[in-house]
Amino acid sequence: MLFSLGDFSGLDHNHGGQYGAFEELIESFVRTLRDCKISPYVVLDGGTDPSDKKLETVTQRILRRIRKAHQAAVEGKNENILPPLTTMVFKQSLARLEVPVAQCFGEADQEIAALANKLGCPVLSDDSDFFIFDLSAGLLPIKHFSWTEVTQRGSQRYIPCRSYRTSSFSICFSISCKMLPTLAVLAGNDYVKLHRMGTPISWGEFTPAGSETWRSLEGLLCWLKDFQEPGDALQAAVGLMEGLSPQKKAEVLESLFQGMEEYRLPPSSLHVFFTKGTARLTRDVLDVLQMQRMSLSIHVEHKDTPSANLTSRPLRQVMYGLLLGGGSPLVVQERDRVGLQLTSTPVQPAALPERRQVLLEALKVDEASLNCLWDHLRLLVAVTCFWLQNAKPTPDEKLLKALLLGLNLRADRNICSRPKLDLMEAHAFNQWQACMKDAIQLNQLLGCPLAEPQLAGLYEGPVVHELVHRMKTTGRLKAILKSDSSSQRQYRTLLTAVHRIQSQRMSKKKDPGADPKSLRRQRPLDDLTVNLQQLFLHDDEAAAEVKSAITAQEDLLLVEHLSVPTRYRTKDRVNRSKNPELVRKQEARGWHIL
Repeated sequence: MLFSLGDFSGLDHNHGGQYGAFEELIESFVRTLRDCKISPYVVLDGGTDPSDKKLETVTQRILRRIRKAHQAAVEGKNENILPPLTTMVFKQSLARLEVPVAQCFGEADQEIAALANKLGCPVLSDDSDFFIFDLSAGLLPIKHFSWTEVTQRGSQRYIPCRSYRTSSFSICFSISCKMLPTLAVLAGNDYVKLHRMGTPISWGEFTPAGSETWRSLEGLLCWLKDFQEPGDALQAAVGLMEGLSPQKKAEVLESLFQGMEEYRLPPSSLHVFFTKGTARLTRDVLDVLQMQRMSLSIHVEHKDTPSANLTSRPLRQVMYGLLLGGGSPLVVQERDRVGLQLTSTPVQPAALPERRQVLLEALKVDEASLNCLWDHLRLLVAVTCFWLQNAKPTPDEKLLKALLLGLNLRADRNICSRPKLDLMEAHAFNQWQACMKDAIQLNQLLGCPLAEPQLAGLYEGPVVHELVHRMKTTGRLKAILKSDSSSQRQYRTLLTAVHRIQSQRMSKKKDPGADPKSLRRQRPLDDLTVNLQQLFLHDDEAAAEVKSAITAQEDLLLVEHLSVPTRYRTKDRVNRSKNPELVRKQEARGWHIL
């Protein structure tokens, strides 16, 4: 369902994602279901099957995504490469909407089918395996589920759709329902590739006489009509594979029987444990625990740029240390692209300090630097600072400002004109998303010591790219900020906080033994950014802008200055009143923050 909604949406995937619009799409979908008296239950896939029987299939899919992502970056076409935070937005949205969600440890198909039969409800999916499972209430293919075209009869609302049942299929093609798993393994599925096991079978020759074309699947269906038992059909199929040794035929037959087991439904376990909020561990975490392997996200970027995932590798190493033990002899194989190829790189888990400091030390920030921020902004600021320090090439000030300003302009879709994709800008923002994704997974693994931000409000890709474009072509963005004073204030608060942390890092490099608190006290209250140049402004509009910027800085430093004796503040007010022009010039130093 996640991929179907993402493909259906028509949203811009190439500029890093329109998460706010995607969240609205999920809300609309769930609201439509509930308006029609439908209660959805969502079951998600977990990690990779430990047997690796789908490894070849998964690898080929990743390679296709790598090629499509490069093509999307070069040509600008939408190749449906889902942005890296899409799954997290999906989970957060379902949790907020109180939709029951469960996540399996491995493939979810069998559990979904078993749960559907237990509840007596249909399955909504486009996965071809559900055409084989014997589902008591049938299958609703998503591509025929017209949820945007609701009809009404009396007081009841309906969603036009098509329902598929194995019994109808069996009647149509005159084969027994129990032969459908045999059809699946002989036709080839994610687990069994018969044409790669030996001499391929030309099923097309079994099509009825007079057929204009030889269609492989139709020929296989005609051939299966003569069998009533799956075992007999499999034995006969192996017999059609000429030139195989008896040992090879036995191996092929065993693989076919193993493939059949994928369609045997176990008793449902999910109906007992199906509660809200169970989908906490991501499939990445499960893969690290079970397989010591992680397949990283594919971003829309040029093949000649390094993978954006390299930037956040230090965060993943900390996560590996938590999962496998710091200093563990085990390594995690990271599957990521190099050029257009998929490679596997061994990565050593990091040795860890005390767990409560793990997240902050991984992000290279101290707790005091974040205490002056609202809870929901702390992880965002920490990740952004980590990105500035680790991204290659280092993001410039325009990219930082566009990113932070874009966080406050999610609802303003008029800003977005979808400029042509700038590959270097896209690479920089891809690295930020990779850092955010891995930081959130690490934060979840630690029990969320920092509040988890709502991702749908974090990043609106086309808006951020448009802001960079405007800064390059028209200069400042003050006209955009004028319309919303709260956004203006939060933007300046975020930018000031990031600059302060970056300034402290630079000071620490120059003087590693310095106390962080003393470093913060070295900055005058009115200084808004690092190395500000004094500007002289004299118009009322400039004064108003500066006042807003100063207010944001005062908010950040309020806690630190509460202990200043009153007599010093009184003296400061007296000095300021004696020379208002000097004060005006000092305050004007904050203007170029835009």
